[in-house]
Amino acid sequence: MRDHLAAMPGWKRDVGRLLDDLIAATVPDVHKAVRWNKPHYGHECDGWFLSFRCYTDYVQVQFLHGTSLEPMPPKASKHDEVRYLDIRQDDDVDERQLRSWIEQSSWLPGERM
Repeated sequence: MRDHLAAMPGWKRDVGRLLDDLIAATVPDVHKAVRWNKPHYGHECDGWFLSFRCYTDYVQVQFLHGTSLEPMPPKASKHDEVRYLDIRQDDDVDERQLRSWIEQSSWLPGERM
């Protein structure tokens, strides 16, 4: 995971580290893995609840059961339960809201992939 985060380009590396730190602080027993070239977070025996990936202009956080979160993350997906948060270079990240979504996500059943 460390190598993957270190390889993220430019400002996205800082976002990746922020996300990884927030997730680890919010869910101390989180299981981490890089799958399909993106970090995944979950519970070892219960599947994944969150992942993120780099796009050209933003880092996209994927909440696998995002429609169950309050409030729902802002961006819809073609997958029924998935919601996204796109973080752009100059965005002020609402860490309090992000931490709440991470915590809520960690309580939900994970996705086995």
